[in-house]
Amino acid sequence: MKAAKAGKAVKPSNAVCFDSYEDIHRVLAPSRLQIVKTLAGQGPLSIREVARRVDRDMKAVHTDVTTLINAGVIDRTEEGVSFPYDRIHLEVDIEAAA
Repeated sequence: MKAAKAGKAVKPSNAVCFDSYEDIHRVLAPSRLQIVKTLAGQGPLSIREVARRVDRDMKAVHTDVTTLINAGVIDRTEEGVSFPYDRIHLEVDIEAAA
């Protein structure tokens, strides 16, 4: 992001960035991370099928799926929802307080 702001060319990548650890934790809470793991490598699945595979209520899974879609972690298509990446890599910077 710093290079782009400085006007330098940046190689495009498929990445989702969060502004804080709190945002990562909110979006990738354990129940939502379970959904992502369930979708990894499976292709599109219906929300009903995701709920069945994670053994949770469909309404709760729908709410979690919506959060993951809005954060750019998973995609929704006509065929269902899917995890469009090869992997998840978490990197957190901790800096001294100013």
